[in-house]
Amino acid sequence: MTASPAALASVLYERRENVAIVTLNRPGRMNTLGGSMKPDLARAFFEYARADERVRAVLITGSGERAFCAGADIKERADQQTTGSDYFVAQKATHELLRNIEEFEKPVLAAINGVALGGGLEVALCCDIRLACDSARFGLPEVKLGVIPAAGGTQRLPRLIGQARAKELILTADLIDADTALRYGIVSRVLPQAELMPAAIALAQRIAEHPPLAVRFAKRAINRGLQTDLDSGLEYERYAAAMVIDSADRREGMRAFVEKRKPVFTGR
Repeated sequence: MTASPAALASVLYERRENVAIVTLNRPGRMNTLGGSMKPDLARAFFEYARADERVRAVLITGSGERAFCAGADIKERADQQTTGSDYFVAQKATHELLRNIEEFEKPVLAAINGVALGGGLEVALCCDIRLACDSARFGLPEVKLGVIPAAGGTQRLPRLIGQARAKELILTADLIDADTALRYGIVSRVLPQAELMPAAIALAQRIAEHPPLAVRFAKRAINRGLQTDLDSGLEYERYAAAMVIDSADRREGMRAFVEKRKPVFTGR
């Protein structure tokens, strides 16, 4: 296990075997995306997790049991004034951060340990797999404040759960419980609070045991295919398969299967 880098003020970072755990750590502010949270998230992913070859999966969660992330820090923003043009330019950095997490070369899981609202839900939507505790709640309540979800929520949520349900959630600003999120497909599992992190870590470690190149290109093929037509998706699938067909990990996996032993994958 590695200690949290001292340079990260709003995020805790540690590694457990092959899994990096990134904890949003502003519990007194419901882990909102204020302070240094966004640059700390960027450093956790793109300096620490990316540079460590031992890390083969990343798990995001929130500090405490109340919140995964309650979105923007409204207390910080309430008195801020900005023009539309300035906001348009500044918000590109948020889009790029979340898009880079979504496209991160290692699989990213979310253990949603409490409310995931606004930008917090938008962070979770960038993850490949989402698990939640049974007390979690979800929503994009921005329209109640006179704004709209602007960290990808209007784009990712309809792609995930369909246009009608996404419009209902966004336009009513309603919150839904964990069981409804499971039924909608926002999360793939709902567990008691005490079981959430052990289950999420175990799932991340199972994925991390597989050949890193195969996992990476399978993720990319799925992501690319969802953004295009079937023929283009199939072409990318062929490309991704060709990238791993002559890898050392593929040869090791085949040999280990024949020799009835546990494979040792190196990511090569």
